[in-house]
This record gives sequence, structure tokens and C-alpha cells, in this order.
Amino acid sequence: MSPAVQAGGPARPEPPAGPRKSVTGTRTVLVAGFLLPALVLLGALVVYPIGYSVYRSFFDQAGTGFAGLDNYREIFTDEAIFTAVKNNAVWVVLAPAVTTALGLIFAVLTERVRWGTAFKLVVFMPMAISMLAAGIIFRLVYEQDPDRGLANAVWVGVHDTFTESSAFPRARPLPVHPLEPGGGGSFVTRAPVSAGTPVLLPLVGVAPDRMPSDARPARTPAPDPDGGITGTAWLDFTRGGGGKPNVTDPQELGLKGISVEAVKDGKVVAKARAGADGVFTLPAEADGAVLRLPAANFREAYNGVSWLGPSLVTPAIIGSYVWMWAGFAMVLIAAGLASVPRELLEQARVDGAGEWQVFRRITVPLLAPVLAVVLVTLMINVLKIFDLVYVIAPGSAQDDANVLALQLYRSSFGTAADLGVGSAIAVLLLLLVVPVMVVNIRRIRKEGRR
Repeated sequence: MSPAVQAGGPARPEPPAGPRKSVTGTRTVLVAGFLLPALVLLGALVVYPIGYSVYRSFFDQAGTGFAGLDNYREIFTDEAIFTAVKNNAVWVVLAPAVTTALGLIFAVLTERVRWGTAFKLVVFMPMAISMLAAGIIFRLVYEQDPDRGLANAVWVGVHDTFTESSAFPRARPLPVHPLEPGGGGSFVTRAPVSAGTPVLLPLVGVAPDRMPSDARPARTPAPDPDGGITGTAWLDFTRGGGGKPNVTDPQELGLKGISVEAVKDGKVVAKARAGADGVFTLPAEADGAVLRLPAANFREAYNGVSWLGPSLVTPAIIGSYVWMWAGFAMVLIAAGLASVPRELLEQARVDGAGEWQVFRRITVPLLAPVLAVVLVTLMINVLKIFDLVYVIAPGSAQDDANVLALQLYRSSFGTAADLGVGSAIAVLLLLLVVPVMVVNIRRIRKEGRR
């Protein structure tokens, strides 16, 4: 008699013989039938492409000759491809860190303000824009011409606030004028000037629509009764023709604001600026001096920064990426911040901790899991960056802004396509993503055990 019967309990029935079932009673064959379509799709869309890319990376351009590791060697020896590798390293280090930091700052600073929701909406709005549209927007923002590009319009405005811009770039005298090159971009009178004789300083090369809006018709001044030097600097050009050289014709305008210097023995003894009608007056010390129009009058106007030039194109494109993804980071971090226990923050403040100490020692450590999620997600994202670089970088700077995804496209398509090198780049991208994915999976499993 079994112990259960001896104890007075009911006898347990023996399990029936035959194929075993799972807890739910589902047969293994039925489970396999449900999983088979998903496994087929996974194999066709993921496993096979990866396997074929690895296989193809060991063959030459035609795909008929075994190349061994030559394609991988070319990745690190070809200048264009190696530039892409270096740029990808810059992207992985810089873009996720800056984006996550900005998202953290936005999330913390907008937590206490009434209009924080509206601000978050505005910051998150770029996420609704496609990469292609964002690339077009920033291609215009980084336009070199300050009249078209927003970045240079702001930069030139700030520059001109603190640095005086050139009044008449590209202005110059004609051979028949009483001026000649003085070196360094300046112009000087051919002979010393004398009191009682008005000095004529005609120039050409200034478009009439570039003249000062308040410039008035030039005139020849009367001699200075105090023995000073008088003269006129004007645009010796009559629209429609008919004017005479070295004569202040009625329709010719004065070069308002142009600087004039009197030089004796290599030293500047007097300075003056022309008025709206081009007339200027120098003191008696200028008698017998040579008049000089400094090069600062003719310096090319400041045209801003070459944002899409070889040295700045990668940081500029990273800036557009941060603009797009800072809202994503902010929303995730703000969600994590909402779950932070408020009593811990208040207790720290009661104990005398400042806001910076609360942020650094309490808020950031408690947000570490969320920050890790954001950082890892952005790292995977930037490894595949393609659209922004392809659209924003002009053809002249595309080699300098090159990244692996763009190089994969350039190597795999076109008349000079080399599928062996393209496959090697694809395998390299996979190898770069795998460690990040492993870290992410371990983190998810660790979170699941809590």
C-alpha cells in the first residue's frame, strides 16, 4: 500500500502513456507549425543576407575569384574608406553623448516651469520630420551666402557688430585716375597734395546698388581757409554713360565713410572720413603729404564660416542630428525622471545639498538605466547614419564627411561598384553593432530579473 493510501489520502492517478504534452497541452509539432512561418521569414530576410554578405566579402569585384582578406584590408588602406571609418568613430563618440546630455538638461530644466509641456512639444517636433527633409533644411541653414543661410546670417551679424566691415569691397582706380596702388591693397596719390588745391580721389568698381543709401551727389569742395587739405572721394561712374573721368559729374555719388590718411615719411599725420557727398577735410599738417586710401576700405566683406567645408562638415551634420534627436532623448529621460522618488530629492535639499549636488549625486544615478537606454539606442542609430550625410554634404566635401553607410552605398552601386568591398563594409558595420546589441540585451535581462 502506498504512503498516500496509508495516510488516508486519495490515490493519485498514473500519467497516461504516449507522447508528452506541454503545460498547455500543445504538441511540439503544433508549436513548430506556428513558428515555422516566422522562422522562414527570419532566415530569408536576416540570416541569409548576413551569411551571403560574409561569403561575398571574401571574393573580388566580379565575384568569381577568391580574394581572402583583401577587401577587409582595403577598408583600412583606401583613403576614402578609412576616412569613413574615422568619421564613424567621431559620430559614435560625439553625437549620442551630446544628444543624451541635451535631453537630460531639457528634461530637468523643464520639469518645474509651467510652459514645460509646450517646450517639450517644440523640441520633440523635429522627430516628426524625415531625415531627408531635415537634410534639405540644414543644407539651406548652412548655405555659405549670408543672405540665404541662417547660420551665416547670424554669424555675420554678430561679427559685424564687433568688427567694422569694409565699406567698398573691390573698389579701384582707373589708370587715368590720380591714384596708384600703394601696396597691401591700399591706394595712394601719385603726387603730394598742397593746401588750396582740392584733391580728387575717384574710384570705380562699386555697383550703384551697393552704395550707401544716404550717399549724395559728389561735389568739389572749396579750399580750406585755415590751410587744410580738402578733397572729394566719389564713384566716378555715370549710369547710362556720358560722364567724364576725374570730374564730379552731377549723377555721381560720394563714397560716404571712406577713410583717407595723410602720410609723411611713412607716418600717418592726419586722418579723415568722407561725408555723404564724398567731401573730406584734413588739418594743415597734411600739407605736402601723400594721401592714402587704406586697404581696410576695400577688404572683401566678411562672408561667414564655411560650415560645409572640409574641416567643419562633420560637426555641422552632427549638429543637425542633435537637433532631430534631442527631443527623443528628452522625452525618454523625462519619463524616467517622473518615476524618481520626490522624497529623496526633498530630503537631500533639507539636509543642505545644493541643486547641483542633488542633480549630480541623486538625479543622475537614479536615471542611469534610462540614460543607458537612450545612449545605446543612439549609438546603434548613428552607426547606420546615411541620409543626413548624403543630403547635407556637398559633392566637394562628401569625401570629408563620408561615413560607413554612405561608403557602403557608394561601393555597392554605380558604374565602378565593387560588391566585395561593399560586403566587407556591411560585415564591418555588423561587427560594430553586435557589441552594442550584446550590452543592450544584457541590460534588458538584468532589468527583467529585478
